[in-house]
Amino acid sequence: MWALTGRGRQFSAPEYLAMVQEIQLLSRDVARFFADHDVWLTPTLGEPPVPLGTFRYEGGDPFAVRRRMAAFTPFTYVANVTGQPAMSVPTFWTAGGLPLGTQWLGRFGDEATLFRLAAQLEAARPWANRRPPISA
Repeated sequence: MWALTGRGRQFSAPEYLAMVQEIQLLSRDVARFFADHDVWLTPTLGEPPVPLGTFRYEGGDPFAVRRRMAAFTPFTYVANVTGQPAMSVPTFWTAGGLPLGTQWLGRFGDEATLFRLAAQLEAARPWANRRPPISA
């Protein structure tokens, strides 16, 4: 957090406002997509699940862990930044029994469509009783 705070302090107020404007433009682009589509399907992760401790900071470049996290979750930022409702459901499993999710984004304020879709996906590919080989 200290490194992120320091990085943030490197930007002037006009630069910050320009970045906010970019996020707002992205949000409008996403909203236009949903004028013609009910949902947007992506993988949840950029790679299969990784071992615990993969994202532990152990010194050095404080942004290395953040870059690694961004590579691991390259699809989820759209919902995080634009405020779109999104869900991740475990629709597939690796040969080792680990869940692989698909992410579904919906129209702003339309969580109901995602809930209905989740129920249909659960009926088609039940996951409630599936557990990875090691689970808490």
